[in-house]
This record gives sequence, C-alpha cells and structure tokens, in this order.
Amino acid sequence: MKLSLAEPKYLKESVSIISELVNEARLKIGNDGIQMIAMDPANVAMVIFKLLSSSFSEYTIDKETNLAINLNNLKQILRRAKPNDMVTLELDDSKLKVQLRSDSVRTFSLPIIDLEEKDQKIPELTFPLSIETTSSALGEAIEDADIVSESVSFIGEPKRFVVLAEGDLTSANIEIKSSDETKISMEGKERIKAKYSVEYLKKMMQGSKLAEKVTIQFNHDYPLKISYNAIDRVLLSFILAPRVEND
Repeated sequence: MKLSLAEPKYLKESVSIISELVNEARLKIGNDGIQMIAMDPANVAMVIFKLLSSSFSEYTIDKETNLAINLNNLKQILRRAKPNDMVTLELDDSKLKVQLRSDSVRTFSLPIIDLEEKDQKIPELTFPLSIETTSSALGEAIEDADIVSESVSFIGEPKRFVVLAEGDLTSANIEIKSSDETKISMEGKERIKAKYSVEYLKKMMQGSKLAEKVTIQFNHDYPLKISYNAIDRVLLSFILAPRVEND
C-alpha cells in the first residue's frame, strides 16, 4: 500500500476536525478511497468521512485494508505537514508510516491499534427538509447562538431557515432566507423544528475548512445531518442526535 497526497490539506484538516469528536477509529482503505464511520464516546454524534482516491497523486493498494489508529496521534503528525509537502502513507508491519517530503524527508511511524468496537453502520434516515447554504453563514449562526445558550433550535420553512437560541434572559434569532446562495427543498409547508447541542455543532462547523457549501437535513425532534463535500476530494458528514425536552 502506498498513498501519496500532493494536497495534504484535505487529510490534515479532516483528521483535525474528526479528532475533536472521536479519539480512535477504524480506516477502511479501498479502491475508491479511505473511509471512516465512527461514533463519539457519548453516542451522540456520528462521523462519516471519505477521502476519495481521486484526491491522491498516487494511490496503490494490493487489497482492501482495515486499520485502527489513534486520531490524536495522527493529527499531531499531520500538523507538521506544510502546505506544499507531499504526504505519503504506507503500511510497515504493524505500523502506519507517514512520510512528509519537501526539502527534507521526515518519516513518522504510528502504531496500529486493536479496536474492539464493532463496525459502525450509517443509520437509514429520511429527511423532508434539505437546506444548502454557505458554510460561513451556518458557522456564524452557531457562533451567535453560543453566546446565548447551550442548545439551539433549527426551524425549517419553505422560504427560510431559522437558528434560534433562548437563554434565561437573552435570545438570538438568525434568519437565513432562500436565495441564490441558500436553496431550501421541503416536502409540504408545515414548519419543522428540532433542537441540538451547540457544543457538538461548533465542532462540526469546522468542516467549513473543507468546503464553502454545507447541506443541512433534519426533521421534527429527529437526528440532524450536516454534510461538507469538496467534489472529487473529500466528503465529511455528521449525524447528531436531537435534544428532546418534555414540555
């Protein structure tokens, strides 16, 4: 196995983002890319990651390979990669060899770990609402909500998407209207509302480093799916459990 990246950004940023939610994970290295599906320790959020083979300058594998690694350790190594470095991943016995090549050649070895956790499966979810907007608009809305409350309500209507946070005395209402930059696709006209954790959302918003657009899907008191897609490069999605509160 030999995988080389001329643009380390997509692997570097993805691992940095995912490691905020998941410490250890299993990578599936197949013909079409590297894939990871993992749950956070609290079973509140799922990460779905795929780095496509088309993002690599060299992608050679003998067979499909599964390997589990500590993402924090990998993040520390990839932090040392400069924007113009060639990053190469190879298997060497029971270790993942990470090579950073530019004027110098720096080689790190990362142990492959035993992960008892079962393979995660992506849940089958159906969404009557899908919103595509700019990553910056959603990120700003979550930052605004964070000032006010630990939870935020997402409200979907045919022509607008509202992010609402309510504290003891303060509230924040951020309205993103349907426009050239914001596309809202909705079944029916009934308002859809669900509440989610701001702490988790703030970590997920880091996906804006990978793509300028984000897709948001949810339903009444139902899991949320947020997806960042850099075409022919990387797909990073998150599924977040709702906060259901009894009135």
